[in-house]
Amino acid sequence: QVQVTESGGGLVQAGDSLKLSCTVSRRTASNNGMGWFRQAPGKGREFVAAVGWRGGNAIYADSVEGRFTISRENAQSGMSLQMNNLQPEDTAVYYCAVARGPLGGRGQDQYRYWGQGTQVTVSS
Repeated sequence: QVQVTESGGGLVQAGDSLKLSCTVSRRTASNNGMGWFRQAPGKGREFVAAVGWRGGNAIYADSVEGRFTISRENAQSGMSLQMNNLQPEDTAVYYCAVARGPLGGRGQDQYRYWGQGTQVTVSS
């Protein structure tokens, strides 16, 4: 069983930074793309960012481009999301996911394993 665990969420003010981390219980993820999704209150889960198995091929949602940076860590078995200049509209539960293949994509069906999520709240 593969376990995916997010950490690093919290309450911050607008303009602050926060770094989320994701760890995977097995090295399965080292050969797979990974991604971040988020779900705001009353809304569906949406794509945030994704990265390929070697740390390249990073893609971002338009809403976070230039503010968020996704990276592979821990010998490619983990991942982080550096979030700068956070805004109230970034408030959501953030989920880490392991892709079915070597690249991360924008669709949720491209991911096989999911974490339970970590809450990020940005006050104005």
